[in-house]
Amino acid sequence: MRNSRKLEWLYQCFEGILLALHPFWLWIGYARIEKPVRAVERTVKSVMFDCRMCGSCVLSETGMSCPMNCPKELRNGPCGGVRSDGFCEVEPQMRCVWVDAWEGSQRMRDQTRIAQVQPPLAQGQRGSSSWLREVRKKRDLRFFQ
Repeated sequence: MRNSRKLEWLYQCFEGILLALHPFWLWIGYARIEKPVRAVERTVKSVMFDCRMCGSCVLSETGMSCPMNCPKELRNGPCGGVRSDGFCEVEPQMRCVWVDAWEGSQRMRDQTRIAQVQPPLAQGQRGSSSWLREVRKKRDLRFFQ
């Protein structure tokens, strides 16, 4: 989380590249490209963020800290069991994901994103590529504006 501002910039640049490739993804077919993109996404995000491939990534809203690493998988803030030293009540040797998220969010350009309420996780999306889902969603939003 110490480098969350740089990661935020990198994430935005990468998102721009994925958006620019939308015509290519359409030509190949999103269903066909899902498997190779998912493999790359899993590799990159597991190394950088200890990603759990929930299919609904919120790293840019949570200070580049993955909330799925929380033993309770809380997506909208810490539970009531965060210890005074910032460690988890369930796994006392683990620092609370949300303490890291807050600290990371304070280093990012848009520090208000952590306050956005996240929708519940759609369990059917687990294991799928959130990168491709975001490209489709943003392209659809641009189309209808």
